[in-house]
Amino acid sequence: MNTSQTVRHSIFAWESGFFLQVTSPYGNNLHHQENVTHGQFAFTTTEGGNYLACFWIDGNHQRSKGVTVSLDWRTGIAAKDWESVARKEKIEGIELELRKLEGIVEAIGENLIYLKSREAEMREVSETTNTRVAMFSIMSLAVCFAVSVLQLVYLKTFFRKKKLI
Repeated sequence: MNTSQTVRHSIFAWESGFFLQVTSPYGNNLHHQENVTHGQFAFTTTEGGNYLACFWIDGNHQRSKGVTVSLDWRTGIAAKDWESVARKEKIEGIELELRKLEGIVEAIGENLIYLKSREAEMREVSETTNTRVAMFSIMSLAVCFAVSVLQLVYLKTFFRKKKLI
């Protein structure tokens, strides 16, 4: 993930008394709620990786009732609350759609820059590996050549001692 800020937005809707905790890949507790019946929350982070969302019910939960959890997990440009942006900046219609498209284009541009940097890193690793394999091949060939020369010398002296040559 690139170093630019990534918005992660989650909306949770549930019935009954749930406990909820969201943890970042580095173990930071981003959200914690206890004994809630409904709600929504959002968080913004720059940490890349897998986020852990844990839901659990306390021991006093009635087993006869069903439990429903609806989860809408959005990341990146899709997580932006465009309705609040429209109200705040007093824009609507085509201008709002243009803002959305501008955000998408910026996200794509950032993603391309990130992919270029990753490709450069991978190319460098590939070239280094290629150089090492080539050097190993040359060394293997040199060892094979040296062993064959030594075999010739040994066999020549062996046959001379046996007076076959």
